[in-house]
Amino acid sequence: MNRCSGILLHITSLPSRNAIGDLGSGAYAFADFLSRAKQSLWQVLPLNPTEGVHGNSPYSSISAFAGNVLLVSPEVLVDEGLLRPEEVPPPARHPQGRVDYRAATLEKRPLLDRAYERFRSTGWERSEYERFRAVNARWLDDYALFLVLKKQFGGSVWSSWPRDFRDRDETSLGDARSLYAADIERTCFFQFLFFRQWASLKAYCGGKGIRLIGDIPIYVGYDSADVWTQRRLFKLGPDGRPAFVAGVPPDYFSETGQLWGNPVYDWDALEASGFRWWIDRFSHNLDLFDFVRVDHFRGFVGYWEVSAREKTAVKGRWVEAPADAFFGALRARFPAFPLIAEDLGIITPDVKDVMARLGLPGMRVLLFAFGEDNPAHPYLPLNYIENCVAYTGTHDNNTARGWFEKEALPEELERLSRYLGKSVTAQTVHLELVRLVMESVAAAAVIPMQDILGLGEEARMNRPAVPHGNWEWRLLRAQIARPVSDALARMTEDSGRAAGTP
Repeated sequence: MNRCSGILLHITSLPSRNAIGDLGSGAYAFADFLSRAKQSLWQVLPLNPTEGVHGNSPYSSISAFAGNVLLVSPEVLVDEGLLRPEEVPPPARHPQGRVDYRAATLEKRPLLDRAYERFRSTGWERSEYERFRAVNARWLDDYALFLVLKKQFGGSVWSSWPRDFRDRDETSLGDARSLYAADIERTCFFQFLFFRQWASLKAYCGGKGIRLIGDIPIYVGYDSADVWTQRRLFKLGPDGRPAFVAGVPPDYFSETGQLWGNPVYDWDALEASGFRWWIDRFSHNLDLFDFVRVDHFRGFVGYWEVSAREKTAVKGRWVEAPADAFFGALRARFPAFPLIAEDLGIITPDVKDVMARLGLPGMRVLLFAFGEDNPAHPYLPLNYIENCVAYTGTHDNNTARGWFEKEALPEELERLSRYLGKSVTAQTVHLELVRLVMESVAAAAVIPMQDILGLGEEARMNRPAVPHGNWEWRLLRAQIARPVSDALARMTEDSGRAAGTP
C-alpha cells in the first residue's frame, strides 16, 4: 500500500431520502467528496444483515455472506424500472442525523416486495439474476431457506426448531424448498439487488481511484445460517447448542473479562476441510472490497475459550489455532493477500510473529496513545512503522472531540499538549489529531468522518457493552460541501498522501 489516506464511514451513515443511509445518490455524492478531497480509501463496517434484537450491530449477523437489504436504494430501483416514481412515498420526517432502523424496515419492505413482483411479471434481468444465484449457491440457497424456516418457526433460534429441521434432514429440507419456493426466490432476489447496487458503487469508486476497505468479524453469530449449515465447524453439543463460546480474559478494563457468546471454531474440523469455509468467506469479501480488515486477528493464532455454562469469561483458557496451516492455505489461494490485521489490545509475541511473517499491516489508534506517560508507546505517532494503518479512532471509540470533552483525564490532556508543544481546545483538537495521523510515517491514514468534521460525543458510532442506541449516527449533505473537501485536500497534499502523489 503506497502512502495514502481515506475516510471511515459506514453505509448506514450516508445521507439519503430514507430512514437509513443506502447505496443511492448519497453514496455516489460521498465518493465524489472523497475524490475532491484527494482521498483514495473508503472504509466501511460489515455489510451483513442486522437485527434489532442485537442492537442493529453489523458485527452480529444472521449471515457472514448475505448483504443488508436495508441498504438497497429505492431511487436506484426507480432508475432501473423496478419501481415507478409514484410508488415511492415522499420522504418521512426522520430525526436529523440519525438512523431509524424500525422506520427503515417499514419503509423498504413494501418497496422491495413491489420490485420483486415486477421482476416476476416482466422477467427484468432474469438471466443476470440466475447467474448470481448460481455463482452464490454455496451460501445463498441455505441462507434463504434459513430465513424462511425462521419465519415459519416464529423467529426462534434454529437449535429449538423441530429435530428434522434442526438437524437438516434432507427429505424435510427438500420438502420445505418446494413448499416455500416463492419466498426463497424473493429472498434471493433481494440479495441480488443488494450485490448489484454494491457492484455499481464499487465500480464508480474504482473509476475515481478510490479503494474500498471492508471488515470481517472473526466470529459469526450463533443463531445464523452459517452455524446451522456448518455445525461440524463449530464446537457444539449433540443438541446443536454451543459447548464453548468466545471472549477475552480479565484485563485492566474488566476484572471478569468479556463473554461474547459466539460459538468458537473447531479448528481441527476446519483444517480437515482444507479451511474451505474460510476460503469461501475471504473470496466473497475480496470480490466486494479491495482490502479487508480482519477483526480480532489474534484469534487466528490463539483464542480464549469459555464453557457455555459460565456466566463470565474468568474461567476460560487459551487454545492454540493452526495459524501456519490456515494462513498457508489462504496465501496459496490469495497470493496478493490484501488484509489489515486488527491487532489492538494486548498482543502477544506469537501474534506479532505471524503478522511479521505474513507482512500484514496492523492498526495504530491515536486516542490510545496518551493513557500513560510512555514516550515509547506504540500508538504515539513518533513510534509508528510504515507498514500500518493509522487512525484517530475507530467505530468503538468516542470521537476526538468527545474524548477531549468527556473522557480524557487531565494528565492525558497534559501529555497531548506536551506532545504537540501547545495547548488545544475542544474546537481544535480534532484538527491537531488528524494532522498527527496524516503526517505520520504510516503507509495509510484512515480518519472517521466525525473527526474530519470535529463532531462531539453525540456523533459516536458505538459504545461497547451498551446494547441499544448504537450505529445510528448519520452524515448530513451539507457536511460534505466544497469547503470541507477543499480543507481536507490541502491537508492531504501537505502530508504527501494525496491521490496520485509519488
